[in-house]
Amino acid sequence: MAAIETVGIVGAGAWGTALANAAARAGCRAVLWARDGAQVADMASRRENIRALPGIRFDDRVSVTARLADAAAADAVLLVVPAQACREVAREIAPLAAPGTAIVSCAKGIERGTRHFITEVIAAEAPDAATAVLSGPSFASDVAAGLPTAVTLAAHEAGLAERLCDALGGPALRLYFSTDVRGVEIGGAAKNVLAIAAGIVEGRRLGASAKAALIARGFAELVRFGRAFGAKAETLTGLSGLGDLILTSSGPQSRNFALGQALGAGAAPQGKLAEGAFTARVLVEMAASSGIDMPVSAAVDAVLSGRLTVDGAIDALMARPQKAEA
Repeated sequence: MAAIETVGIVGAGAWGTALANAAARAGCRAVLWARDGAQVADMASRRENIRALPGIRFDDRVSVTARLADAAAADAVLLVVPAQACREVAREIAPLAAPGTAIVSCAKGIERGTRHFITEVIAAEAPDAATAVLSGPSFASDVAAGLPTAVTLAAHEAGLAERLCDALGGPALRLYFSTDVRGVEIGGAAKNVLAIAAGIVEGRRLGASAKAALIARGFAELVRFGRAFGAKAETLTGLSGLGDLILTSSGPQSRNFALGQALGAGAAPQGKLAEGAFTARVLVEMAASSGIDMPVSAAVDAVLSGRLTVDGAIDALMARPQKAEA
């Protein structure tokens, strides 16, 4: 198979910008796409993305474009838009990309309504593409700045996963390859919902003991859900499962944690809504339909939908019947 020399990055938010720099540092030519022509012109002039990652200059191998065809023509395409927008953008990419092009999901969520994971969405809209997913404990600012980071990249074909890891891995970004696509996707989606819960604990000032218990019991939920949907144990306990949950629950640099923190403090959330807010309901629906007990995730969904207050959700969790730890 031909080497991956060019990488298209579809989506010029903080994560897309960081991945463009990472791909360039790995020796690829990176083509970063944004729909907003004014933003593209500004990025080209400044050589940085002032909207998303101010102060981080683009590598010399990064080019920016408002033409989706330019990014779709790359040897591999990273789809870095919000999970609920992936179907529309994948549909636009499909006629522009060569058959067999790898389209890598970099979103962490599940599509509402269909209950489809994002690689399923890509496969439906771009059936000639090869799908993959990249996930793991990684703040965009760390990756963009070249700080040491490790993530997981999964594809159904081990050879494709290895090729993508070889192309994107650089001095500060280590990629582990996997064929457990579903497990990597579940870790990325579920941890966002659980990070909102961790933020609520922080915002309510419930203490470090409560936060540790919440993360541990939340991880038990993630494992139950993952096993029910065919994920491998080593994936759930690895970077894209436990690793990402630890990072995303660590503080307000995580958008999901910050949302929970605001809810816990009784304040209005600021900025863009976190992915976990869109994923909570579909995650809980899928769990309920499969008989999976996910009380922490259900509590987050109840708070987000207004069915429970924060205090009501805490009381309900603490009043659950005693049980053996499993």
